[in-house]
Amino acid sequence: MLAFIRVILMTATLVIICIFSCLYCLLRPFHRNNVYYTAKVLGKVTKIFGLDVEVRVPESVKNISPAVYICNHQNSYDIFTAANAVLPNTVSVGKKSLKWIPFFGQMYWLTGNILIDRKNTNKAINTIALTAKKIRDKNISVWLFPEGTRSNGKGILPFKTGAFRTAMQAEVPIIPICVSNMHKKVNLNRWDNGKIIIEYMEPISLKNITKDNVRAITNTTRDNMKAHFERLNIEAEQ
Repeated sequence: MLAFIRVILMTATLVIICIFSCLYCLLRPFHRNNVYYTAKVLGKVTKIFGLDVEVRVPESVKNISPAVYICNHQNSYDIFTAANAVLPNTVSVGKKSLKWIPFFGQMYWLTGNILIDRKNTNKAINTIALTAKKIRDKNISVWLFPEGTRSNGKGILPFKTGAFRTAMQAEVPIIPICVSNMHKKVNLNRWDNGKIIIEYMEPISLKNITKDNVRAITNTTRDNMKAHFERLNIEAEQ
């Protein structure tokens, strides 16, 4: 019964948020802070399914903008949990197909997120250059999931290099973000589903990185995030 009530509440709340966000965005479509304000509201939905979310942003990150944020991608709940950690002047990069999801897709597009066609390799390459240009021209930060798909309990999957190439072209740092384990964390019939920790890690400068070294820095960053992810899991469970 609790699960049924939560699903109804979550669905209704999401639809309402999307509608109001779209109406708000019509007043200033694609503004660089539309995502931030919408994310602040979306993050509150975690209370409906019994999650406590703690966000940690070190001082070294607070004054850095623009940047390319990279975050681990676990499951569909990420839209609510990760939303709590979105900083001002940040947009995300998502699949072009998201635009066709009723309510959510229109909100995702109008808030100013960047949509890409992952099935078209040539367009994906052009998207890196386009995204880097938007970062420079609009002074915005970009949020990416470098795994390219949900991990669904498999830890942190191998990273693609697109986020790092984007940061190099835009001449901005990479800032990793770790979200503690969400796999099987939420039981909709359980009142209290515990705690999730989202922590920004130290910025990574790519000034001295060449194109030949992109894969190496990508793998190193992934390894560091994996170790950090495991430490956060232990802390969150305690």
